[in-house]
Amino acid sequence: MLTARLGRFCRGAGRLVLDAVLPPLCLRCAEIVETPGTLCAACWRGFSFIAPPYCARCADPFAADPGAEALCARCLARPPRYRRARAALVYDQESRRLVLPFKHGDRTDMARACGTWMARAGAELLADADIVAPVPLHWRRLLARRYNQAQLLARAVVRHAEDRAHLSLAPDLLRRRRWTGSQSGLRAEERRGNVRAAFDIHPRWMPKVAGKAVVLVDDVLTTGATVEACTRVLQRGGARHVDVLTLARVVRPAV
Repeated sequence: MLTARLGRFCRGAGRLVLDAVLPPLCLRCAEIVETPGTLCAACWRGFSFIAPPYCARCADPFAADPGAEALCARCLARPPRYRRARAALVYDQESRRLVLPFKHGDRTDMARACGTWMARAGAELLADADIVAPVPLHWRRLLARRYNQAQLLARAVVRHAEDRAHLSLAPDLLRRRRWTGSQSGLRAEERRGNVRAAFDIHPRWMPKVAGKAVVLVDDVLTTGATVEACTRVLQRGGARHVDVLTLARVVRPAV
């Protein structure tokens, strides 16, 4: 008992000393905050967190509530291959100042907070999932960046899921077997063509996918071309269903 109390005291004292020398900073604006890995009040208010009402399929926000099972015009016109998609944030000018440093600027420390938000946004997906897997990077991109931001998010999501006992993290479930370059600047149809047949299931996971519910994790959902290509591969491998969970999503004007 005494040893445990002494340990807690030392950890608390160490935290106070560290905060005095290197105070915790807001993930977005670098203002001093009370708790490491969080946002200051101003940045929190500036973010657009996604909450109902939204499309039951893709979570595109609705201006008014049409009912819990309502679908947006895009999902009615072209139903996505995945079952459902959820995201924590609207991808806009404010959230880009978080996403881009995390994705391209070595700010891997952001993964913990982002995973917490995503686990909350995707709670219904995670509740009946078996496997959580990131969208993979090509080895050339991974070599240049040194980390896969989707893999960091997937790990953080599993760690912060409300009930994680049934979840298996599969960081290498999918492979990007050919170089596709950047999707930036491409139209939706061009993006779909660019990633067609770009992914496969890692051989060691092939026997384990059949009948399983998979949650695919990525940083930003734009047109959905990449996650749909991944979904197609998983469906061919026998996955029961595939859901998508991202940190942010692009919200487009209604069509």
